[in-house]
Amino acid sequence: MQTMAGSEDQKFSLQEVLDTFKLCLSENKEVYLEQYVAGWRGLVKFLNSLGSVFGFISKDAVSKIQILVSYMKGENASHYATVQSMVKYELDNNLVDVNKKGSHPESGCRTLLRLHRALRWLELFLDRLRTSTEDSKTSALCAEAYNESLAQHHPWMIRKAAGMAFLVLPGRQTFFEVMNVGPPEQVVAKLGEALPLISEVYQITEDLYAQHNLLDLP
Repeated sequence: MQTMAGSEDQKFSLQEVLDTFKLCLSENKEVYLEQYVAGWRGLVKFLNSLGSVFGFISKDAVSKIQILVSYMKGENASHYATVQSMVKYELDNNLVDVNKKGSHPESGCRTLLRLHRALRWLELFLDRLRTSTEDSKTSALCAEAYNESLAQHHPWMIRKAAGMAFLVLPGRQTFFEVMNVGPPEQVVAKLGEALPLISEVYQITEDLYAQHNLLDLP
């Protein structure tokens, strides 16, 4: 299986993702978009370091990241500092297709929702890896996490392809090596630090979207 671990700038670092998600929340629990995107860039490196098996998710994540970055650097950049300010701005200005696809297929709200759903899958999968044993099957752990999260939003063909892809996942040891943290017990400890941070960012976003009825944007 091809990996991209050789290239330094493409090398995944769990510590880097941990540090980024630590900076993701303001004192009053707003989610900084810049740090959220940076955290996702790190997670994309994780997916890519495992070869092409997660390509269908990482490619989509990269395109969503690019859309958000274009807003963050655009003429209305001040409204895209946090997830909260973005939601308020786009809803106040009717920039979100709430009920059916229309003239805003790449709204910030819709774009972030796709990353938000994928973040839940990664959170569940990494937590299963953290609590797994040496003989745990990564394909089963990944499929369980996927079925609890992303699968609900994917059409049958993608679900079928994902199920096939998970079957060729490397073993637990390879995943732990990709984390670039050290021996398994250190990986488990570092995941124990990182996952509550990712979970909090996820939950704050989930609650915000639920409050504004944005969880099912077309």
